[in-house]
Amino acid sequence: MSAYEKVRTGKLVLKGEKSRSKKRKSKTQEKEREVTLEDKDTITHGGWWKVKNIVEITGTVAIEFGNQVYMKALDNGLFTLGAPHAEGESPLPEEILTAFPISETKVALKSGYGKYLGVDKNGVVIGRSDAVGSIEQWEPVFQDSKLAILNNTGCFMSVTSDDDVVCQNRTAGPSEFIVIRSMTQRSQSPSKDIPKEEQGSLADVEVNYVRKFQKFQDKKLRINKSDRSELKKAKVDGNLHETLLDRRSKMKADRYCK
Repeated sequence: MSAYEKVRTGKLVLKGEKSRSKKRKSKTQEKEREVTLEDKDTITHGGWWKVKNIVEITGTVAIEFGNQVYMKALDNGLFTLGAPHAEGESPLPEEILTAFPISETKVALKSGYGKYLGVDKNGVVIGRSDAVGSIEQWEPVFQDSKLAILNNTGCFMSVTSDDDVVCQNRTAGPSEFIVIRSMTQRSQSPSKDIPKEEQGSLADVEVNYVRKFQKFQDKKLRINKSDRSELKKAKVDGNLHETLLDRRSKMKADRYCK
């Protein structure tokens, strides 16, 4: 533990998310209903919540195999399974990792010893690298409410009968299914502060604004059929609204067009 606690995690180094009953309920009953299954699961795991998408895999995380059993880092750079935790217990320091986004689909994981997780030539998961190369990149794969994590070797992380953590199977089965838990504060929905008209794809955005500002009483949408690549550029340049107005004006479809 002393060696573990001496390590400080640094920044990433790269190489080369109620139904209401009609029957009136007491305040106590309503309060109990507010505790969802998701909340109960988080409480059971000591406040560590289950991630549901790759965007949530950042900061302080733990990898759970089975029920309240977490992957544990050893001081020799290898990994094993820790002892089962009692209800309400959090992961131990040796079972805590730090996750860094690499791209929209991949992350890097650093152990408490300050080393990035990778895979050796025998398919054993190790944490001995000071920087992130291809072998230290992991792709979380979410499907049918299950999660497996794929390494750049094309194999999934799993555990053996001896509780060793390896990366040797190219298909995901029960041994490869994991839960990634986080203590990082959940961020607000990305779309919460975005106007309703600007949520969705650029095609949706254009339709939303045509619908909002159209001047025709027949309510038929006049959508500009020209290439939308200019919208992508306008979004980057910060003049999306002006470009949208210009496209509507060409269709004479906007009540603010002269």
